[in-house]
Parts: sequence; structure tokens; C-alpha cells
Amino acid sequence: MLKSLMVAKAKEEIEQEIVDKEEEKERYLAERAPTLQTGGMSFAELQELCRELHAKVDVVDEERYDIEAKVMHNTREIKDLNIKVLDLRGKFKRPSLRRVRVSADAILRSLLGSKHKVSMDLRANLKSVKKEDTEKEKTVEVSDWRKNVEAMSGMEGRKKMFDAAKGTPQ
Repeated sequence: MLKSLMVAKAKEEIEQEIVDKEEEKERYLAERAPTLQTGGMSFAELQELCRELHAKVDVVDEERYDIEAKVMHNTREIKDLNIKVLDLRGKFKRPSLRRVRVSADAILRSLLGSKHKVSMDLRANLKSVKKEDTEKEKTVEVSDWRKNVEAMSGMEGRKKMFDAAKGTPQ
């Protein structure tokens, strides 16, 4: 309701501005260029009137050219000043970004919208490992390693390693 009233009021104001501009234009033209009374003038008088109008047109053209030159000069100056301002500011410093912690559920919710209802529990998919099993494996590896080192020491051990690498055991 309020928006439509504002639009209607703005439309009325625009129409009023257009009417005002037209009236101002007519007033200016009546003031600057009065209507010509050419009826009853002789040929010589008409030629003199044409010379006067031609002189006025020349003056107006000169003024228009001067004004255009000033405008172009001012626009060039404005562009130069804008470039100087940008140079004085220097490079734009980017703000330091902060790390935001987002859960997997929040990411899926933002990507899929409100349709996402399944929560992602990543820990549920992991294997469960007992601590006792890992301790036994470590001790077994340590004892095997020591035996292997003693068995592989010397030239016989190196020969076994060489043969094992070739794939031809003896």
C-alpha cells in the first residue's frame, strides 16, 4: 500500500517536472528569440534581418564551442585527479581472513539446503581397535626384528638378502 502510494506520488512529481521544463523552455525562447514580423518587409529589409540572425547564430556557435572546450578540459582534469587519488591511496589492502570452523553437517546443510536430514557421523565408520592387540603386535615385531638382525649379519645374511631380492632362494 505504502509502496504504491510512493510510486504514484513520484509519477506525479515527474509529470510536474516535465510540464515545468516545457514552460521554462517556452519562456526562455520567447525572451531570447522573439517572434519575427516579416509581413510587409521589403527585400532589402529581409536581407538585413537575415544578416543579423546569421551574426547571432555565429556568436551562439562560438559560445557553444567555448563551452564544449571547457567541458572537455574539465572532464580530462577530473579523470587525471581521479587517477592521482587512486595512486595516492596505494594498493588496496586485503583484510586478513579469519578461520571459521564449520561442521560437516553445516556444510551439507548449506549445500543441500533444508532437505539434508541425515547427520554425518564419521566416527561410526571407523574400525574399533583394542589396545591389547596393538601392544602384542609391537612386542612380536621387536623380538622378530632382533632375531632377523642376528640371522642376517655377516656375509651369509647379505647373500640371503641378495637371493631374496632376485627371487631365487637356495
